[in-house]
Amino acid sequence: MEKRVEYTENCPECRSNSLTKDYERAEIVCNQCGLVIDEKIMDPGPEWRAFDYEQRVKRSRVGAPMTYTIHDKGLSTVIDWRNKDSYGKDIAPRKRAQLYRLRKWQQRIRVSNATERNLAFALTELDRVASRLGLPRNVRETAAVVYRKAVEMGLIRGRSIEGVAAASLYAACRQCKVPRTLDEIADSAKLNRKEIGRTYRFISRELTITLKPTTPVDYVPRFSSELNLSGEVQSKAIEILRKAIDQELTSGRGPTGIAAAAIYIASVLLGERRTQREVADIAGVTEVTIRNRYKELAERLDMEITI
Repeated sequence: MEKRVEYTENCPECRSNSLTKDYERAEIVCNQCGLVIDEKIMDPGPEWRAFDYEQRVKRSRVGAPMTYTIHDKGLSTVIDWRNKDSYGKDIAPRKRAQLYRLRKWQQRIRVSNATERNLAFALTELDRVASRLGLPRNVRETAAVVYRKAVEMGLIRGRSIEGVAAASLYAACRQCKVPRTLDEIADSAKLNRKEIGRTYRFISRELTITLKPTTPVDYVPRFSSELNLSGEVQSKAIEILRKAIDQELTSGRGPTGIAAAAIYIASVLLGERRTQREVADIAGVTEVTIRNRYKELAERLDMEITI
């Protein structure tokens, strides 16, 4: 079968962006005017084929991809803890002591100076907090990059490693639009909320990280999922919040409280009622906050809600 892949640049002749990489002919062709933009292109894929996971692992000749979440970016070698050779046979007992010494020196070589020791500890702490919060890989990578930049600029001096790591994770959550509140970060990191907030403001100013404030809409998918609500309820809650934002009802209000109130209203309107206590526990706010916010929304948006 002919292998054709869409290409993203523009054609120099007609400026069309509808281009195709044709690996059979090793050419990049414009679909609009037919111009051959490039030829003898290289296929970056492997020359072998695999039909299941076991074959793919067996035939692959490369290691894991580079990652910023490990202090040496995952580029150093690791001596396996199992006493097996490359053929899977047991290592002779007389060579196990030598292998033990090699492992010990390998661990020492991987962390050779103070900066690497700092990174090794901080990135481990960052990964621990991210795991407790259930954050995806892209957030962890972004947080690791933010922390590395802070180390390069000397922003760690005089501050706790755990505090800067937690602040970097909070910044990464906002950058990747996977919002977590400062209270959630502080609870998972076992740190003071004020310390994380103060450190976050400092590193965002020094690293010129410009982030828009989080909106209530950002929290709706996660809260709805944790409450086991349907997609219709989630869409209705977002619709309520859009109207509230248009009428400037959300300014000066905590985004989690407004989001929780909108979800509560939507669940009542669509017959998937959740109690105020259930919604409050998931959103990390009080029942009083939800009660006040939903009354404001219902009154200003002319919504009839039967509680």
